[in-house]
Amino acid sequence: MKKPSSRIREEIARLQDQLKQAETREAERIGRIALKAGLGEIEIDEAELQAAFEDVAKRFRGGKGSAAGKKDAGDGRTASGDSATQSTGADAGGVGEV
Repeated sequence: MKKPSSRIREEIARLQDQLKQAETREAERIGRIALKAGLGEIEIDEAELQAAFEDVAKRFRGGKGSAAGKKDAGDGRTASGDSATQSTGADAGGVGEV
């Protein structure tokens, strides 16, 4: 038996609400981490910061670098000495609002 269009619309609305709630939780989590890392105190263009975040995302998705989370003496840098705030990227698209 097929679902009536009204039931499908209700299901879509429910799923959209779930998506919005999940995005809000993710944005709050990332925002807290960014503040702990000191990004709230840095004067940086949003496009440049978004490009840096995209570079970090590529690094962890691609398995490049030390994505295992090994840290030096707690200064926020990986064992290789790279810092997420020093990365820059080419384009600024694809990341939701934070």
